Amino acid sequence: MSKTILDLIGNTPLVESKILNKNPNVQLLFKLEGQNPGGSVKDRPALNMIKSGLERGDISKQSKLIEATSGNTGIALAMIAGIYGLDIELVMPENSTKERVLTMRAYGAKVTLTSSDVGIEGARDYAEAKVKNEGYQMINQFANDDNWKAHYKTTGPEIWQDTQGKITHFVSSMGTTGTIMGTSTFLKEQNFDVQIVGVQPTDNSRIPGIRKWPEAYLPKIFNPKKVDTVMEVSQQEAEIMARRLAKEEGIFAGVSSGGAAAMALKLAESLDSGIIVSIVCDRGDRYLSSDLFD
Repeated sequence: MSKTILDLIGNTPLVESKILNKNPNVQLLFKLEGQNPGGSVKDRPALNMIKSGLERGDISKQSKLIEATSGNTGIALAMIAGIYGLDIELVMPENSTKERVLTMRAYGAKVTLTSSDVGIEGARDYAEAKVKNEGYQMINQFANDDNWKAHYKTTGPEIWQDTQGKITHFVSSMGTTGTIMGTSTFLKEQNFDVQIVGVQPTDNSRIPGIRKWPEAYLPKIFNPKKVDTVMEVSQQEAEIMARRLAKEEGIFAGVSSGGAAAMALKLAESLDSGIIVSIVCDRGDRYLSSDLFD
C-alpha cells in the first residue's frame, strides 16, 4: 500500500550502544528520532497539533499561523503546514543555524529572525505581539496539550513495545518538555517504577533545544511531578558527546542529543542493572554550519 510522507512519522528505531556504554549489566538504547521525515522528534507533535487543530476547527486554511521556535519544531511545522495548505510564519533567534532557516523556507514557511540577544524568549514575545495586535494564531507548542499527547500516543507506546515492557529508565533533554511529559505519562501508566530523567543545561551553558526556563516562560504543559530526576549537563559535555556519538557509534546527531546521551551514560555507570532509553532528537546535518563538528 502506498504511503504519504505523514505515514512515515514515528516508529523510529532503537539502537543499542555497543561502544560508549561500558556497563555490561545495563543496556543503553538510543531512539533515533532523526529518522522522522522532517529530521527530528518534533514531527510527532507538529503533526498532532496541526491535525487536531484542524479537526476541532481551531485553525483553518484562512488562519494566519505563527510560532516561535529554536529550530526543529519550526522545520516540522513548516513541512506539515505545507502539506495541509496552511500559511505559517516561524520566528527564531538570528543566531540559529543557516540549515534550519533554509529548510523552513524550502518547505514554504515565512521565517522571521529576531535578535539573538533576547534568545528564544524574544522570539516568543514577538510572536505573541503579532497574535495580540495583528490577528495571528499561535500553534503555541509551549501550552498546547496536543504537543505532549503526541508522545503519549506514539513515542511512549513504541518504547514500551520495543523494550518488551522492560525499560527501567527514560532519558530526555527538556526544551518545550512535550517529549518527556507525554512519554512519562504513558510509561508511568504501564509501570510506575520506570524512572523519568530530564536533562537541562547547567547555568551559563547554551545548548540549542534544551532550556532551563525563567519562571515567566516555563512551558505550561510542563508538570514537574512527571520527572523523577533532573540532571544538568554542560555545553562542553553535550558537544563532546555529540561528536563521540558520530565518531564511535555512527549516530550523527545534534548537541541536545549529545546532552541526553552524556547523562544517560553517566546514569548507566551508576546502575547495577537496567534498560535505559535515551532520545536522540534530531540529525547532525542541521548543525554543520556551526562549529559543533569542527
